[in-house]
Amino acid sequence: MKKLFKIAFKSRQYLILLGIMVILMCLSTVASQVEVFSLGVITKSGPGFFELFGTPTSDNGTVIDVVTQKDLLQKWNDIDPLHTGEITIPQANAYLSEKKGRDIIASGISFINQYLPISGNLTNLAIMLVCVALFKAVALFSHRFTTRLVAIRISRDLRLQYFEHLQTLPMSFFHQHSSGALSSRVVGDAALIAEAVNACLVNYLQTPFTVITTLTLCFFTSWKLSLIIFFGFPLIVMPIIFLAKKVKRISKQIQQNQERFASVLIDFLSGIQTVKIFAMEAFSMEKYREFNTRMAHLEQRSAKYDLASRPIIHSIGMFFLATALVYGIYVLQMSASEVFFYCGLLYIFYEPIKKFAEENSHIQRGIAAAERMYEVMDLPPQIEDSPSATSLSGFNDKIEFKDVWFRYGDNWVLKGLNLTINKGESVAIVGPTGAGKSTIAQLLPRLYDIQQGEISIDGKSLACFTQKSLRENIAFVPQKPFLFLDTIAKNIGFGRDFSMQEIEIAAGKAHADEFIEKLVLGYQTELVETGKNLSGGQQQRLAIARALVKDAPILVMDEATSSLDNVSENRIKNAIRDLHGKVTQIIIAHRLSTIEDADRIVYIEDGEKIAEGTKDELLASCVGFKLMWDTMHRQKPATKE
Repeated sequence: MKKLFKIAFKSRQYLILLGIMVILMCLSTVASQVEVFSLGVITKSGPGFFELFGTPTSDNGTVIDVVTQKDLLQKWNDIDPLHTGEITIPQANAYLSEKKGRDIIASGISFINQYLPISGNLTNLAIMLVCVALFKAVALFSHRFTTRLVAIRISRDLRLQYFEHLQTLPMSFFHQHSSGALSSRVVGDAALIAEAVNACLVNYLQTPFTVITTLTLCFFTSWKLSLIIFFGFPLIVMPIIFLAKKVKRISKQIQQNQERFASVLIDFLSGIQTVKIFAMEAFSMEKYREFNTRMAHLEQRSAKYDLASRPIIHSIGMFFLATALVYGIYVLQMSASEVFFYCGLLYIFYEPIKKFAEENSHIQRGIAAAERMYEVMDLPPQIEDSPSATSLSGFNDKIEFKDVWFRYGDNWVLKGLNLTINKGESVAIVGPTGAGKSTIAQLLPRLYDIQQGEISIDGKSLACFTQKSLRENIAFVPQKPFLFLDTIAKNIGFGRDFSMQEIEIAAGKAHADEFIEKLVLGYQTELVETGKNLSGGQQQRLAIARALVKDAPILVMDEATSSLDNVSENRIKNAIRDLHGKVTQIIIAHRLSTIEDADRIVYIEDGEKIAEGTKDELLASCVGFKLMWDTMHRQKPATKE
């Protein structure tokens, strides 16, 4: 609950909007009360004969159903003290007010008559009813619209804050959480939280105001009749408390199952090609059906508790409403208009309490959603800029890895790595799968922090620079290119304000212009999700063009040519050769043909640097490298004597 109020009241913008919403909530309640009063005015036609001239008994205040002539004459003189021979409705109402106590409807009519005479004037009565209806309509619309506006803005800001925080979390976090789980929280949980905040405001602000003001009017109308409320209130509260606990527990289970359900769906959609090739549609369907059935079962249980609350509370409320009608008419001998008004107030009193159970189920879902969402948002970023961090303005000397140790979990990936890369050099890093090559590429832009040792640029540790400035000086081509829903030009520019000429030059260097110019819309061609309307090689060339247009002093290529054919690879080699001496290149590759022109080749195995040198030097001194080279050229490795 604290998290929900923290969300609602943390922003000045929210506070202003919430203040307006509370005022409109109160006006909406007052409008309902005035509406009931106006209906009571319509039914107020004047006192009945026996009510006016009957003599109450001394036992219970009921009126006898026989009136004698003596009673009639005596009461007539009391009602008409000036002996005018006529009795008006105001005189009769004044007499009854003096005899029985204050009649709230009569008092209200008397007050209204001072400004707008409605007694006996149907035109003025109609004007009053129209004004009440308009007041109720405006107040209700304004209240509901403001409530919806608060929900929309809270949901919007939560999604924004969640996404912003996600970008500060380390790569290890994304390895531990599935895309389905993270996406379901940002989409579904934010909406549930916003809905719960509004439910909180209704339940804990509007409902108390409605209950207190309506109860006051009830006591003002008849304190004896109002005692019924005290018997009915506990019977209504108890099922609300019981159902709230059930709903919260099931809501958590539903949200956890939704995460797994979304992950399963995304997995199968991402791997649909594999599913079809292996003819495993039945297996996929069975797994999907299992999670779908589990979800339906939990939703069914939740619906049972959700829908049970209102009928239970409605039954209790109607029982006490009927009791109030009988007691007010036949025991207290209240006028029809008073009883009608009182029952209308009871309806206004019980209605928010009945809704309390429904709104409470929304609150419990929102609490569960807030707890899940803040599991992520409360995680502090593991990699942060130090207060003394400065911007990296350029690369002038060398990159050094000094006794670098790094691990994922308990598995050491790099073990005491020492490596120096001078400005303008082209250094290739090769080795078997799992040797730690890609890890080196990801440590340089500080996607991870090392456990031991130091990585420095121009003699300063990476921690001395801001992450943004460090990454601005590194152009990165990943093994799996990321393309988003936009044009080819926008994908190459990737959020930067490059001119079309710069984009076209970069595409030419990456040999992407060959296929781009054959497209009908060329650089303005819209890509579908993850660039699926392009081949793997075409996607890779766009990723290379994106890195080249950045014109950064350090270029890191992690298996950048793995999806290219031999002709395209050879062209990329020529492009890389053209950059020699202009940028510092770190090239990670399995295909050794890509890196044979590198200044130096570093061979890594099991997280350790085994050898370093030119291609010819490694062929002569490093068995592992020679094995890879011979395998690539389909030559039988030389046997040792």
